[in-house]
Amino acid sequence: MDTAWIQVFVLTLSECVAPAGKTVCQEQAFELQFLTQSDCEFALQQLVSLKQESETVIIDPATASCAPSASQRPVFASIEAIEEANPDKQNWKAPDIEDAGPGVTLASHRERLARLPDCGEKGVVAPCKVGEIIVEGDDADSVDVWRRD
Repeated sequence: MDTAWIQVFVLTLSECVAPAGKTVCQEQAFELQFLTQSDCEFALQQLVSLKQESETVIIDPATASCAPSASQRPVFASIEAIEEANPDKQNWKAPDIEDAGPGVTLASHRERLARLPDCGEKGVVAPCKVGEIIVEGDDADSVDVWRRD
């Protein structure tokens, strides 16, 4: 097992919490790490809306954010290496490597892309491609642009 630096997104939230019935609050800040920015932004939105509903919590929106960062984490060469590093399997779940998910979609996109002509060629009508973008459409007024990210 090696270690590597991976990108993470750090959610920072500063708040002042008062016990029920008190008018003085105690400042505190906490951070959470997420692997994707969308997960971080969603958690931030949920935390802020949840805490703003409380009568005993004040959020400082100027310090609430999701910022990109990096974290050093263990990396594994294979599923077998992960299993060796985690002999107690009660708290460990193997990754689902049989999920076809985006791989099938990407392969289908690539196959269709290979069959389409370039939109810049003379006399070509939609569907056609511009680089890796597929341009769909029946007439000049209505064009749908599909792009595989």
